[in-house]
Amino acid sequence: MISGFLQGMKYAFSGFSLITKKGIRPFVLIPLIINIAVFSLAIWLASSQFESLMNYLTGWLPSWMPDFIRTGLEWILWPLFAILILIAVYYTFTIIANLIAAPFNSILAERVEQKLKGLPITEQKGFKAMMATLGKTMGSEVRKVVYMLKWVPLLLLISIIPVINFISPFAWAIYGAWMLSLQYTDFAMGNHQLFIKEELPLLRKNRSMALGFGGVLTVLMMIPFVNFFVMPVGVAGGTRYWVESLSKH
Repeated sequence: MISGFLQGMKYAFSGFSLITKKGIRPFVLIPLIINIAVFSLAIWLASSQFESLMNYLTGWLPSWMPDFIRTGLEWILWPLFAILILIAVYYTFTIIANLIAAPFNSILAERVEQKLKGLPITEQKGFKAMMATLGKTMGSEVRKVVYMLKWVPLLLLISIIPVINFISPFAWAIYGAWMLSLQYTDFAMGNHQLFIKEELPLLRKNRSMALGFGGVLTVLMMIPFVNFFVMPVGVAGGTRYWVESLSKH
């Protein structure tokens, strides 16, 4: 389990070096620009609404509780709720960014796979090919979003129930890691006509590796300015994950 988790982490970090490779850099530009625009909005929203959201979450503590206990609990819960807010806000904007950039991410994954396999990196696709890619990737993105949304009501319920909401940041973190793993391996697998029904069993065969991969991306996603690079890094790292591990099963 630990070795799988660490291997997943390595795949995520490898995305940084992959996006700087010769022949890959031109295909990183558009996803990077889209991610910068979307995450700039996410950072602004998180910073402007952070205090009110924190007051709402800590407001669930009972009013009859002695002040010293309430203060102690707030001190303990503050970092957990802060993580919860960041994950919820940034993960929502990650979905939006990937919906917008889906066809470009699919092309980036294709070029990274060519690089990893030592194949010639093909030129940019023409308009008709881009439209075909758009239809395929957008359909895949919609199916992923539907799958992701199935778990949101339960997570929201955990987040608002007093006492139980103590575990909500951990639940959101695991959820985020799993979904980001699915999100960023999907582009490479989708290029091989694999979609969510085929992708989930592959990821489940080594859950720890998937969680290690998605866990790193979750942490990077919450670091201002570093999160600008999460999308292309995730696509590149997810492609290596597919080539070296998932495609072998």
